[in-house]
Amino acid sequence: MGALSKALVTVAALGVGAGVGAALFALVTPGDLRKQEMLQEMPEHHPQRREEAVRTQQLVMAALQEAAATQENVAWRKDWRVGDGGRSA
Repeated sequence: MGALSKALVTVAALGVGAGVGAALFALVTPGDLRKQEMLQEMPEHHPQRREEAVRTQQLVMAALQEAAATQENVAWRKDWRVGDGGRSA
């Protein structure tokens, strides 16, 4: 009988904990309007940030293309954005 009551108390405590966790999650989750506001505030929606991301992507792609076209290890360069300098492989 003692084991059964102990099991019931354990199940009840776990159920209460799960209920409290679910309630807290429901309280802190933003609503639909807040989600839309957050999406509008994201950096990807700003034109300047988009231009910076495009420029960074272009620099990375140029470095990768140059690395593929040469035998030099471009990772050894002090400034990987420039075309010459550094040690050769």
